Amino acid sequence: MAYLGESIPKLGFGLMRLPQKDGAIDVEQTKEMVDRFLAAGFTYFDTAWAYEGSEDAIRQALVERYPRESFQLATKNAAWIGAKSREDAIGQFDTSLARTGAGYFDFYLLHNLGETRTKSFDDFGLWDWVQEKKAAGLIRHVGFSFHSTPEELDAILTAHPEMEFVQLQINYADWESTGVQSRRCYEVARAHGKPVVIMEPVKGGMLATPPEPVQEIFHAAEPESSCASWAIRFAASLEGIITVLSGMSSVAQMEDNLAVMKDFHGMTEEERATLEKAREALAAIPLIPCTSCDYCAKVCPENIGVSGSFTAMNLFTLYGKPGALNQMGWLVDGHGKKRANACIRCGACERACPQHLPIRELLQQVTEKLL
Repeated sequence: MAYLGESIPKLGFGLMRLPQKDGAIDVEQTKEMVDRFLAAGFTYFDTAWAYEGSEDAIRQALVERYPRESFQLATKNAAWIGAKSREDAIGQFDTSLARTGAGYFDFYLLHNLGETRTKSFDDFGLWDWVQEKKAAGLIRHVGFSFHSTPEELDAILTAHPEMEFVQLQINYADWESTGVQSRRCYEVARAHGKPVVIMEPVKGGMLATPPEPVQEIFHAAEPESSCASWAIRFAASLEGIITVLSGMSSVAQMEDNLAVMKDFHGMTEEERATLEKAREALAAIPLIPCTSCDYCAKVCPENIGVSGSFTAMNLFTLYGKPGALNQMGWLVDGHGKKRANACIRCGACERACPQHLPIRELLQQVTEKLL
């Protein structure tokens, strides 16, 4: 039986982490990446109102350079960020249309539902409003992205069966995670008959360069394949998938993903066994599972570089203090952020975190180990 997006190639271009130059998105490199992506037969692009500069960049790199019918463009409404009224919330849609110049969106998502964030969409009546936009031809397909428990996902899909798809964080590291619960959320979506867009298949880049024991397992099985390719293949092998979003930041990353996915037909049993060994090796190493989405940074009253601090802490766990301090100098100090020891323990970050991390406790560990 056919499902929404079945004909869409199973690699999507995630536009959250586009290449940078002089502190801004490198539009020229983005154009080259867009050209290569489309030339390889892939068509799905994913941005969001909340991705700074991304919607403007994709207008220049894609919308103004290719026929509108030659690609699918997805964007998202984050009503829980800064919207004080229904007008503020629906204004994000108009802003996205203006920034992208796309005319309409193939896929439009209510962004990052779960916990207290869902309430904004309820309070502002966005469930009905988004259907009105669909009826007006400004949206082709309506869905939502989600970061919370499978029980809450089941409740939302039961209350809103009109939603056509769900975007979920799925990767081999989080498949059996008690925090993210990738597998259980995926199973809930499929039980409701909803196809899935996969986000974070490489877990914010963490699975592109996993710890040495994990790398050794992959390289022993396939010396020529990147670690990131294993993560992408795992996600793309699942049934009922619209596409797998990869947040590519360079031409090299683009080429690696295209090489893997251009003629992909699923994983073999031997490949699945290798990946399971890698998952077990990774689970044995205590890393902070931060994906650098930086939603915490948007609400932190002290402007603490949370994700940069956690990246530094993971480097400390894997490689020792010198490299960790260098990374902190770049990702925290170099970006005008405060260090972990400035935390006032207000808890705003934890309420915004899609990964449900105990951020205050982890910042204290960063302070003790690195500062």
